[in-house]
Amino acid sequence: MAKLKITQVKSRIGATEKQCRNLDALGLRKIRQSVEHEDSAIIKGMLERVKHLVTVEEIK
Repeated sequence: MAKLKITQVKSRIGATEKQCRNLDALGLRKIRQSVEHEDSAIIKGMLERVKHLVTVEEIK
């Protein structure tokens, strides 16, 4: 299964409470912090809500 490298590129200031909770659940706390997660429907749904704050790369 593929992995996703998720990097926060914009500040959470001004984001809604749900978006902040999604960033917390993904494990992102600071700008330019990166985390790796398995590619799944749950993670993709979380990324859809915060796509303007993060960048996503696929890792094999």
